[in-house]
Amino acid sequence: MKHCLPLVIVAAGCLGRVMAQSNFGYYQSGAMAPADDATVKAATSGAPAAADEEAELAKQISNPVANLITVPFQNNWDFGIGPANAMRYTLNIQPVIPFSISEKWNVISRTILPVIDAQSPVKGGDSTFGLGDTTQSFFFSPKAPTSGGWIWGAGPAILIPTSTDDVLGPGKVGAGPTAVVLRQGNGWTYGALANHIWSFAGQGDTPDVNSTYLQPFLAYTTKTYTTFTLNTESTYDWYQHQWTVPLNLMVSQLVKIGGHPVSFGVGGRYYAEGPSGGPEWGLRFVVQLLFPKKH
Repeated sequence: MKHCLPLVIVAAGCLGRVMAQSNFGYYQSGAMAPADDATVKAATSGAPAAADEEAELAKQISNPVANLITVPFQNNWDFGIGPANAMRYTLNIQPVIPFSISEKWNVISRTILPVIDAQSPVKGGDSTFGLGDTTQSFFFSPKAPTSGGWIWGAGPAILIPTSTDDVLGPGKVGAGPTAVVLRQGNGWTYGALANHIWSFAGQGDTPDVNSTYLQPFLAYTTKTYTTFTLNTESTYDWYQHQWTVPLNLMVSQLVKIGGHPVSFGVGGRYYAEGPSGGPEWGLRFVVQLLFPKKH
């Protein structure tokens, strides 16, 4: 945990500062000199367009296959692990990069690289710090929704053995299909993301991987760019016949720092199902950098 606290402290400090700012043009009280008609027109002509752009940006954040470059830093703390009630900290670095491959199609690259600090689940044991295994997904997605308003994408998911210790990941090479489908309207986003990965190579002294990941999600974004999200990030281990089902509740806020859009989110989770000795509950804090295309 000592390796990761500086990032969390800095991010939290940034959150405190940006929440005190009015970066999206919210009204601020204070005396102002009277302005002539030309000045008023110049000052307000771009306001609706800017508001529409920011609303669209807030909407895209809830879409896993949006045509938007994002770099989330997802900080997770899980508690109550093993007899020692240990804590496990995971920083998921999750860059999302869309590529246009034709007039009608995009490919969206989604990477999840975990940096983990795991306390020993037994008293007197050693903590372990390092990298977990990377999951790399590619979604082939139409640029326009279907006639019914559905947005979807599908492609391969690849497990890359980047773990630096057996405690942090099996170190296997794996692959399988992944897909996402969602719909957006009137501030609501609902849908699901799923993948299944089988391992076929890698370290021989660690368990093979045969797992299904399911992430149904429901989100609502307000007119002030605040988003409330409820989801699960459930995994089923087909070898152990074991579900792990964390229920996550998040609230996030889109702001601007120096004219650059950033989303901050906080939330908690409860493990409705999991293996014996697994975590019981957890916390999450997300800093998401956004890089909208210039028009």
